[in-house]
Amino acid sequence: MSRPPTLVLPDAALAYALETSRGAFAVLDAGRPLRGTALLVPGFTGSKEDFIALLEPLADAGWRVVAIDGRGQYESEGPHDEKAYAQAELAADVIAQAEAVGDGGPVHLLGHSFGGLVARAAVLRDAAHDASLWASLTLMSSGPAAIDASQQVRTQLLTDALAANGNDMESVWQQMRRLDAEDLDTRTSPDAIDEFLHRRWLATVPEQLTATGRQLVSEPDRVAELAAVVLPKLVMSGEVDYAWPTPWLDSMAEELSARREVIGGAEHSPNAEQPEATAAVLDNFWGTSR
Repeated sequence: MSRPPTLVLPDAALAYALETSRGAFAVLDAGRPLRGTALLVPGFTGSKEDFIALLEPLADAGWRVVAIDGRGQYESEGPHDEKAYAQAELAADVIAQAEAVGDGGPVHLLGHSFGGLVARAAVLRDAAHDASLWASLTLMSSGPAAIDASQQVRTQLLTDALAANGNDMESVWQQMRRLDAEDLDTRTSPDAIDEFLHRRWLATVPEQLTATGRQLVSEPDRVAELAAVVLPKLVMSGEVDYAWPTPWLDSMAEELSARREVIGGAEHSPNAEQPEATAAVLDNFWGTSR
């Protein structure tokens, strides 16, 4: 679960509901498209706030950056039906979001973690028709197929707990906190970020978590398909990654003929852990991808 370093929106950012051909989605929208527009897709258990620390530096560099809540995530509504969160449905949402923010021009697409799998699916789906929607694709801490076996176990525990507790999100939250007590920086009185993480969890549709959790543990390897799409690509991660080990990401980047960047001092969420360095890499990559 990504932990944003701040919840304070920069002056250049607005929070609103983006209207698309597939419904409304909660977004954080910062900057003007002087150099282009980017769409940022969050990961499993995540939200648009995971990118909040990237908004100001990228907006200052001349980019319009739009971070989204996918359907059923935090402030975007979604049905209580697992079929609504099939990967094809989520990919179609991303295409509609890109069409809404791009205003007829190509969009730089970034997917973090599970969001990378959805972004990949969107590019592959769109490439069969018209790949001109995309200016580039960045896969941030997102790998070639299913997550590492140890993380599959943890994800399965979460989805099993949701089922066993009748999708009672508060009960599962408390179980998660107990499970992670030895690993997390637990506090006797939660700070604003802790309170936000709790609030975000409770607002997320449980069927979304169950459906996307199953995708994380069963995703097939689609790297060869993506390699066939002519598009500038970046594979980005921290120095270590618990979901997809960095050697997997190195090999994927090579097969994709993609640029490979490792952010020092970061792990699974360089966007939150080292935002300035992450923004600098994205600025450079997007600027040379036109």
